[in-house]
Amino acid sequence: MPTEPPPCQWAFPPAGRAGGEDLLALGADLAPGTLLAAYRSGIFPMPIDGVAEMAWFSPDPRGIVPLDEFAPSRSLRRSTRRFTVTADRAFADVVAGCADPRRPGGWITPAIRAAYSELHTLGWAHSIEVWDAAGALAGGLYGVEIGGLFAAESKFHRQTDASKVALVALVERLRTASAERLLDVQWTTPHLRSLGACDIPRADYLARLPAVLKAAPAFG
Repeated sequence: MPTEPPPCQWAFPPAGRAGGEDLLALGADLAPGTLLAAYRSGIFPMPIDGVAEMAWFSPDPRGIVPLDEFAPSRSLRRSTRRFTVTADRAFADVVAGCADPRRPGGWITPAIRAAYSELHTLGWAHSIEVWDAAGALAGGLYGVEIGGLFAAESKFHRQTDASKVALVALVERLRTASAERLLDVQWTTPHLRSLGACDIPRADYLARLPAVLKAAPAFG
């Protein structure tokens, strides 16, 4: 079971108060207790270029992947047979792949990497790794799991379809549990929508969250 860190020392505004560009607050820190308090409240951090303080967001609408409606294409199902999938075997390598500075729109700073690595050590952050036939890391994703909530933070690929295969594996893992689940992707993009993501009102997301957080985690 995950280890509960010291409690958050900050008081976040209610998530429903986020305004323009979904920004709720600036400041606080990235201590494990702070991050967990944020996710439990429907909030997550993301740096803003040129702003020294950490930014905290609560999108409206909120992007999720409905697990019951997720249906990989036939070609993606074929791609899954080309790879081997593991969980929590190479968390640091997956985060490093997601943080590759050559990727456009990079936001994963050294501070973010350190914070989520600490969450992983405590048992709250998890990775899905996708390996090719030669044993090379082809792609993956990572995120934070609290009860039945899995907040997917980022994914990457070095080979075609590898990040999609990671998402398929994550959905299958979350589906195996009978408890209520919520796969949060924060904001949808055309790419995520092509994989089954959709938008729901922030109020609906926040209303579902308390019950979801009480469920047993899928990663154990």
